[in-house]
Amino acid sequence: MRIQLAQRTEADELLGRSPLALLVGMLLDQQIPMEWAFSGPFTISQRLGHELTAEEVAAYDPEAFAAVLAEKPAVHRYPKSMAERVQRLAAYLVEHYDGRPELLWADVSDGKELLRRLQDLPGYGKQKAQIFLALLGKQLGVQPDGWREAAGLYGEEGSFRSVADVVDGESLEKVRATKQEAKKAAKGK
Repeated sequence: MRIQLAQRTEADELLGRSPLALLVGMLLDQQIPMEWAFSGPFTISQRLGHELTAEEVAAYDPEAFAAVLAEKPAVHRYPKSMAERVQRLAAYLVEHYDGRPELLWADVSDGKELLRRLQDLPGYGKQKAQIFLALLGKQLGVQPDGWREAAGLYGEEGSFRSVADVVDGESLEKVRATKQEAKKAAKGK
């Protein structure tokens, strides 16, 4: 299945071939539109002149990396703080997974273990980890035993709750509608 989270061909192709780009896009996916967040890794790669590696991002001068994210148009509405988060994520991947993010899920025993590993990532709380786990299971075929249960509501088949369910423009609109309904329901409480 082809990733279509950025809704831009080049950016989505990068997400499909680079686990680091996908993890960074998920990290950036807060307080900005999903397409903007998942285009971020492509934008950073363009500005650096090549695809990202965890080693390079982790070792990059923090002020210079923040400037890369802040260049207009900015990668995120909070480029400095998100640059710090991306660098912390990259450093963690270098320290714990030899800079190879795919090792997060390569030898995982079950969904609970994968969820724990994702929650250990800097910037990944339980909800973000569950959504990423659902994305791995639904779109990339990473389906250890119990993955749907570990992903919680985001793992439900046929749901339209998160980026894990976005495979085209129509599904994106369904996810947005579901989120709007959830916001309305929360306001009504």
